[in-house]
Amino acid sequence: MATYQEFIQQNEERDGVRFSWNIWPSNKLEATRLVVPVGCLYNPFRERQDLPPLHYDPVVCSRSTCRAILNPYCQVDYRAKSWACNFCFQRNNFPPQYAGMTEQQPPAELIYHYSTIEYILPKVQCHPPVFLFVLDTCMDEEDLQAVKESLQMSLSLLPHNALVGLITYGRMVHVHELYQSEDSTNNIAKSYVFNGTKDLTAKQIQEMLGLNRQIPVNKPVHPNQPGQPAQQQQFLPPGYKFLQPVSSCDMVLTDLLNELQRDSWPVPQGKRPLRSTGVALSIAVGLLEALYPNCAARIMTFMGGPCTRGPGMIADDELKFPIRSHHDIDKDNIKYMKKAIKHYEALANRAAVNSHIVDIYSADVNQTGLHEMKYLCNYTGGHMILADSFNTSLFKQSFQRVFLKDSNNDFRMGFGSMIDVKTSRELKVSGAIGTCVSLNNKNQFVSETETGIGGTSSWRISGIYPNTTLAFFFDIVSQQGGPAPQGGRGYIQFTNNYQHANGTRRIRVTTVARNMIDANVNMNQISYSFDQECSAILMARIAIFRAETDNGHDVLRWLDRMLIKLCQKFGIYEKENPNTFVLAENFSLYPQFMFHLRRSQFLQVFNNSPDETAYYRHYLLIEELTQSLIMIQPILYSYSFNGPPEPVLLDSSSILDDRILLMDTFFHILIYRGKSVAEWFAMGYQNLPEHENFRQLLQAPIDDAQEILQSRFPMPRYIDTEHEHSQSRFLLSKVNPSQTHNNLAYGYQQNVASSPILTDDVSLQVFMDHLKKLSVSQSS
Repeated sequence: MATYQEFIQQNEERDGVRFSWNIWPSNKLEATRLVVPVGCLYNPFRERQDLPPLHYDPVVCSRSTCRAILNPYCQVDYRAKSWACNFCFQRNNFPPQYAGMTEQQPPAELIYHYSTIEYILPKVQCHPPVFLFVLDTCMDEEDLQAVKESLQMSLSLLPHNALVGLITYGRMVHVHELYQSEDSTNNIAKSYVFNGTKDLTAKQIQEMLGLNRQIPVNKPVHPNQPGQPAQQQQFLPPGYKFLQPVSSCDMVLTDLLNELQRDSWPVPQGKRPLRSTGVALSIAVGLLEALYPNCAARIMTFMGGPCTRGPGMIADDELKFPIRSHHDIDKDNIKYMKKAIKHYEALANRAAVNSHIVDIYSADVNQTGLHEMKYLCNYTGGHMILADSFNTSLFKQSFQRVFLKDSNNDFRMGFGSMIDVKTSRELKVSGAIGTCVSLNNKNQFVSETETGIGGTSSWRISGIYPNTTLAFFFDIVSQQGGPAPQGGRGYIQFTNNYQHANGTRRIRVTTVARNMIDANVNMNQISYSFDQECSAILMARIAIFRAETDNGHDVLRWLDRMLIKLCQKFGIYEKENPNTFVLAENFSLYPQFMFHLRRSQFLQVFNNSPDETAYYRHYLLIEELTQSLIMIQPILYSYSFNGPPEPVLLDSSSILDDRILLMDTFFHILIYRGKSVAEWFAMGYQNLPEHENFRQLLQAPIDDAQEILQSRFPMPRYIDTEHEHSQSRFLLSKVNPSQTHNNLAYGYQQNVASSPILTDDVSLQVFMDHLKKLSVSQSS
């Protein structure tokens, strides 16, 4: 019999789903006593080579309030050619094309191995994707040149039928025409110029750009000319001059980018450049919602500084007034923030309603306003990249990876995804947390209790990728003493209706089942089914969702309360005796995850700007389980002469003089040389032939770091440091401070292998001691 860990892994590989509890209590009261909610991480676009799509429409339940899709858990009568829905128990007849099926040769959707299956809808035609570039021209010449080169590179990677457009902005906003008529004398670069201070409605933008008018192609020949029949006037669709297929405008757009200059308005000393980012994005959203509503489209925004003009203004143009910090936000000393958030959140909602994605590529050593603009990415599933300059490999490599292709030469992205959740009668869906928006679909599957984005059973993600992961939360609604669920199981069906990168409309259906038992009798079975890794990520997502609106200290206290309650419920101990406290193996790492989550940059905003906090939280909302765990508790590898590289504890005791450490935090890849290694390196031993083994030791972590750097999106920041160098702070801030200046006689630790860390943070050991005391105490 497979262990629970094998069962969890098999389900994740097959369905892209991991639950916090893999056996569910049969009533609401017992479910609330579990502390960690019944929830799951669901990857709707997981890449599977063994999942050939079916080229026909799915079979759905005939009951109008259900509409669940045929799955392996349905009861099938092969003789009568009928099936019973496992969600509402409605009996349905199979369509005529299923007449030849038998119990020995069932259709794919009834085979257990295909509990996740994908359909290509043959009758649905999809519009080619639209890529609209919104480019800041106030940046340095070097940065502007780097962006232009990256954009020209991207044109060669786009499908030939994809539509592209260009909007540039500085003090003014320019919407560039890309259409060239057959009359070559009239082919002058043209653009529509908008004032950067005026907020325009969608209707005003349509009228000013002439999106309601068709473009004449040719002049009609006069009908009374002898021998010449009258030629009917031909028109191009509205907006064709702004958004053109790549195959038609490649040369025009390349020339336009080559000739593009920095914003010509002078910037006085002590001033910031005037940027109209808010108006530029408003025009981009208005242009796409007028021309291509509910079609696949990306707005790719490149900014080299904060918006300093018009709606969405984030900072004053005076450099003497610094951009807001976390301290300013806490003190409510924020002149522009609330208005800016209102502006960008409204734009994000408009884009999300029309299935349009907004990407933000930000590059500046100072803040650019990601804190206010994060809704554009978080509501639409857009990419968010934070770099110091557009001329760095971090930006260039990350941008190139946006256009990566799979084994079928299709982009690794989907568009306009609508995810619907159906549940059996014993449970309802409480909400979702991820880069999605609610579709306000209230029905019998929706719980009254809300967690995250709730009050609906359907959500929209405009952009999905192989790593996109949503957290769903469920509410057990059966009352104590009520009837047991039929078959002793609860069922959940996820339906992902999206546009594939190759232009087809697809539906991916994942149906999962878990046993439901009486927790009063079988609590041991439920505790064995606990998945501590999934639970840690679910709780982390709830914490950062709450942190957006609640005080940071309140969120930390909530996390602490939940951890103490869980330990009280599932720990084994004698009351008032901390020394007897023990957690089962599948709970043992959970307190450690919570310890590192409390110390992480997601909740501890000290020493981070609001922009950095928004960036870090965005990726915890979107990434799959393994990468999310790395963000919370980084991985540390040790390299020495004693043997091959080995993973070591994320602890200050692992920092030894004769070791090289490689730390992966997801956002940073760090190589740290211990004191002795750093001295040998400074003496140049690696250049001597008799110390070839030392050269190989230095090279090993570099090779391993390169592997990670070449595959991850976004590309991590690479840090090469050593003992007592300033950038070693990145390592020291992450390790568990088991040896500090407080618990060692500082300056007299000759017998201690590693150096103490100068911090007042408590260590994991102290944290666990306090946790044990509070867990066994009757008063807590």
